[in-house]
Amino acid sequence: MKETGKILLAKKEKEVFLLPQMANRHGLIAGATGTGKTITLQVLTESFSSLGVPVFLADVKGDLAGLCISGEGNPHVEKRVKELGLEGFNYSAFPVVFWDVFAEQGHPVRTTISEMGPLLLGRLLNLNDTQSGILNIVFKIADDLGMLLLDFKDLKAMLSYVGENSKEFTIKYGAVSKQSIGIIQRALLTLEEQGGNYLFGEPALDIWDFMKTDAQGRGHLNILASEQLYQAPTLYATFLLWLLAELFEVLPEVGDVEKPRIVFFFDEAHLLFEEAPKVLLEKIEQVVRLIRSKGVGVFFITQNPLDIPDKVLGQLGNRVQHALRAFTPREQKAVKAAAETFRANPELNVVHAITELGVGEALISCLDEAGRPSMVERAYILPPRSQIGLITAEERQKVMKKSPLLGKYEREIDRQSAYELLQQQQFKAKDDVLAKQRSSAETSSSQSGRKGSDTPFEKMAKSAMSSIGRQIGNELARGFFGLLKKR
Repeated sequence: MKETGKILLAKKEKEVFLLPQMANRHGLIAGATGTGKTITLQVLTESFSSLGVPVFLADVKGDLAGLCISGEGNPHVEKRVKELGLEGFNYSAFPVVFWDVFAEQGHPVRTTISEMGPLLLGRLLNLNDTQSGILNIVFKIADDLGMLLLDFKDLKAMLSYVGENSKEFTIKYGAVSKQSIGIIQRALLTLEEQGGNYLFGEPALDIWDFMKTDAQGRGHLNILASEQLYQAPTLYATFLLWLLAELFEVLPEVGDVEKPRIVFFFDEAHLLFEEAPKVLLEKIEQVVRLIRSKGVGVFFITQNPLDIPDKVLGQLGNRVQHALRAFTPREQKAVKAAAETFRANPELNVVHAITELGVGEALISCLDEAGRPSMVERAYILPPRSQIGLITAEERQKVMKKSPLLGKYEREIDRQSAYELLQQQQFKAKDDVLAKQRSSAETSSSQSGRKGSDTPFEKMAKSAMSSIGRQIGNELARGFFGLLKKR
């Protein structure tokens, strides 16, 4: 619910508000299973939509789909409305767009191998530092040739090509181990068995399709059906990280804004950080810190605040803490750690309160107009206006058929790309390429960036660019996160 531009999030003796202009300072929703995190997420999502702010959220249990249906007739909601004295409370459905990597419960959502880049793909494949270095070389070779790797068959073809010519490529790009190439190829097969091949292809997601509003000015709620995707946790976490990185790369700087341009909810956030290599963790910390200037708010949802690294946790200005259990030493540590993150309230024993909270009750601290954390308050989260829980397959299909994006992503495209180009050209170009590399290596290593007459590499690149149909120059450019830059 809104009041004078503020989001009324919870109420008890006092009303607790979240300021839209502070939503891009990010947030945390934490608590044990069954304590009310999903309802908090639902209420926040409804409020942002009502303000005209688009939202992205992953639905790992299917119970967020109810946002598309008005919530009339729920006795638990009626009881909470009466208890909290919520005058003017009205039920409502919200504009939902369903997405699904597997194209079963929403629009297909894809990217390309080239657009994801070697850093995130290396995480998907669970590569070590050496293998990740080889994958970087493979991407560099493809980029230098101007070849986009659109799907798995393109990457497989490129890996085979680099592996077969590893000695020659070592001269220009550094040591290329055939053994590492083989490990990457096997990891690719494993990822394919987990359904990773569904993620890569075209038409690739246009991130601006997440940034839309309906005819009433309400922000679209982009819900990713994640029940199946969540069965492969690394795939789930890396894909959501790619979406966040894509927002970072594409959106321009806007500075301080009256409300976010989009809010991104990252459920099961612990998966993002588990076993992530140090270089990736550093990138995550940086993107969370910097993306606020793009007008993006990021809310992490997790059971235990200790799941979030300190450097990230310190950037989450808005906190909603539901009940935690304190039976084990780790749980007791989590309770104490959660309590210490709040600005103290002399009228509230936070450590005790965390273990006593009822379902739907939370400890809340949001940033004030000056960006300072407010004193923690104990209050009941407002009830949602949309339906709580699952929807039927028929109800989902009805929403999907009315989607403004219907038909844009459903038909898969398989354009000529690296696989076809290598099939056509690698054999006729191979002898000239190797001869040119040998002579170039004897003169100067700086020739790796030379722009001269049409070498076999450049001829192949021009052919690739013509086939791909993008104005990309002789080399592809990559941004902060290793993602392919859009030009």
